[in-house]
Amino acid sequence: MCGRFVQAASPTLLAEHFDVDELALDEPPVPSWNVAPRAEVLTIVDGRSARDGGAADAVRRMGRMRWGLVPSWAEDTGMGDRMINARAETLLEKPAFRIALERRRCIVPADGFYEWERIGSRKQPVYIHDRSGAPLAFAGLWAVWRDPAVEDAPWVRSCTVVTTEANVTIAPVHDRMPVTLARDAWDRWLDRDLTDGEAVADLLHPAPDALLELWPVSPRVNSARVDDERLIEREDPLTLFG
Repeated sequence: MCGRFVQAASPTLLAEHFDVDELALDEPPVPSWNVAPRAEVLTIVDGRSARDGGAADAVRRMGRMRWGLVPSWAEDTGMGDRMINARAETLLEKPAFRIALERRRCIVPADGFYEWERIGSRKQPVYIHDRSGAPLAFAGLWAVWRDPAVEDAPWVRSCTVVTTEANVTIAPVHDRMPVTLARDAWDRWLDRDLTDGEAVADLLHPAPDALLELWPVSPRVNSARVDDERLIEREDPLTLFG
């Protein structure tokens, strides 16, 4: 599972790291160290339009989407609250995810993410990130929705984070983790010419055991209303629950 993550790096840094060609941002996003469902998050897509077909070169575009996938047939955006994650093992079995896997794949950049380790009767939050400090590339899916009851309603673009079984590093904390795409997988994952979900299914595996490191952090992260850079600081569990 991935229920909270960090997206605090500047769009300029992310654009450089992910070789983004276009920034579709009206104004710079506010950094967040406690991204929660329903938040507007940065995502990266193959920006070619359907009318481009295969004639145009791929263009990586970065813009905002609502976290929590809202499929086109949803009655309202509340459905997205149940679709913040998509299990890699069952993507082809659920229509909302299958269609997105075939036509609308994205990357959700993240500085890191949180999980909660059960220790006795309590849960200890931990922060998980790339050992090198580089941004992570979560495999994501996206959809578009418009309220049919409102004339000229705006389009809502939304996304979900694909998860898989935990690797050796994460397993002691949680049995699931976000799919983290390696750099050499980005082109294939984003390629809109690949419309067969099976053609990218092999990318949906746990991250290498040595890629990530984790440490305990303050339980302040439990509240989505708390959002500051101190949330990712290492804290000794012995001092947290005195």
